[in-house]
Amino acid sequence: MKRESEVYSLKQFADLLSVSKDTLRRWDNSGKLKARRNGISGYRFYTEKELKICEQLELYLPDVRDADNTVIPNKHYTSIELFAGAGGLALGLEEAGLHHIMLNEVDHAACETLRKNRPHWNVIEGDIHDIDFSIYHGKADVVTGGFPCQAFSYAGKKLGFEDTRGTLFFEWARAVKEIQPKICIGENVRGLLSHDNGKTIKGMTDVLTELGYTVLPPQILKAIYYKVPQKRERMILVGIRNDISTEFFYPKPSRHIYTLKDALKKGSLFDCDVPESEGEKYPEKKRKVLELVPPGGYWRDLPIGIQKEYMKGSYYLGGGKTGMARRISWNEPCLTLTCAPAQKQTERCHPNETRPFTVREYARIQTFPDHWEFTGSMTNQYKQIGNAVPVNLAKELGYSVVDFLNRYYQSQQKQTMRKNIEYKTEKTAI
Repeated sequence: MKRESEVYSLKQFADLLSVSKDTLRRWDNSGKLKARRNGISGYRFYTEKELKICEQLELYLPDVRDADNTVIPNKHYTSIELFAGAGGLALGLEEAGLHHIMLNEVDHAACETLRKNRPHWNVIEGDIHDIDFSIYHGKADVVTGGFPCQAFSYAGKKLGFEDTRGTLFFEWARAVKEIQPKICIGENVRGLLSHDNGKTIKGMTDVLTELGYTVLPPQILKAIYYKVPQKRERMILVGIRNDISTEFFYPKPSRHIYTLKDALKKGSLFDCDVPESEGEKYPEKKRKVLELVPPGGYWRDLPIGIQKEYMKGSYYLGGGKTGMARRISWNEPCLTLTCAPAQKQTERCHPNETRPFTVREYARIQTFPDHWEFTGSMTNQYKQIGNAVPVNLAKELGYSVVDFLNRYYQSQQKQTMRKNIEYKTEKTAI
């Protein structure tokens, strides 16, 4: 834990909790978590006392600075991944020790990225609706995939497997039904939990339950706690086949937070500075505005007149809008990357140069290794990287899968040995 005497600024405390400064201001105003005030300036600040309150409210994780989730596979474990994209999840799972026997992706450029980097992977390009998964029945230990979130039509009835037809989740669930893996893992954005007032995630859970899987409560994994220099969050949905009693444990989080400097400069994450690569440019009008924003700053750091002109109608709307006209600081994790680095009002500006991050900088922030090459147009490469699961987060999750499978197969081996002993004992008695 931190020292009792340590004092945190509003920004430091927000980073520690992985929330925005506006969220802390809102908690302060509502009384949920009262900040202290500097007697002269009136600025908010926090101490160890507030940190302990956060821990009690489960807003803060205990200080585990070097959590090690590494597990060595005891066997050859197999995986099938759907909606594979550019391979962030697949690569991380592979680095944890899983072997992919099939990956499916519909985007041609993403498939070419997968083939270029892993020629031995069985990449099936095409519409998931056209794939017969029954040929893989019993051949995969795990099925994974980041199915796109689509709303279901309830029409006043209990949602079941057949009722989800026409959605990509149905196709992912169909793969689970036909393959019958020991464990299935779906990933998506945090917003899925609240989508349609929670009905969508409940429907997905009901479907997996109908298919014979015990579904764990969905978890939100914050990438910054899993060796990723980015404030990205992923919702993880885990289903375990009902005939398996082995428990699944999510990876332990680490309180060591990596920053943009760790991503782009030689250090503990990468053994060299980020390689040069192509990248998009800001239009001249936007560039002139962002020139005025300091590292770590955003639209509120602009002169009031420019704020109103740049933000237009958004200026008068609620919310902090902290991603708009944002220049990232070297000493903070990057905000969640989008699919378009120069996208209007979700800027992620380089700390020193007034430009978006390059393709390789994007890849570094998502913890792709430098040797992982992306194919297609520059726009498509940004899209592939922006949509990916950070490789390091996927690797830590993969260790949890390997740990689960190790313990499952160990239990199976013990049961077999026990049955053999019982059989020999009965035979001797006869």
